[in-house]
Amino acid sequence: MIKPDAVEANNTGKIIDMIIDAGFSIKAMKLTHLTKGEAETFYAVHKERPFYGELVDYMTSGPIVAAILEKSNAVEDFRKLIGATDPAEAAEGTIRKQFAESKAKNAVHGSDSDENAEIESNFHFSEREIVG
Repeated sequence: MIKPDAVEANNTGKIIDMIIDAGFSIKAMKLTHLTKGEAETFYAVHKERPFYGELVDYMTSGPIVAAILEKSNAVEDFRKLIGATDPAEAAEGTIRKQFAESKAKNAVHGSDSDENAEIESNFHFSEREIVG
């Protein structure tokens, strides 16, 4: 998912180029604007954390680009491509190093497991929206 800060900064195309250049295929993609309820549901795992309210507000502050990516070892490879949550700690050449504003406004979200990738894909897309 490309987050509101990166979409607003017109970095969507550059981020997509990095994803494709890293060998990923895009199976589904859409520009959407999360409602408060959708953001609360998507980030429910963080509900008890002190940053939850700010996270929901941030994720509803503008449009996002949701995508389903495919590649052998996709989750691990995408986590490497996006870099550390804090852009100050992210490796050179990663998406967050190049495009994140801060630890909170970190440009992109990537699933942390195959199981969560499936859950998150189903959250954003119906079966008919996925190519192949």
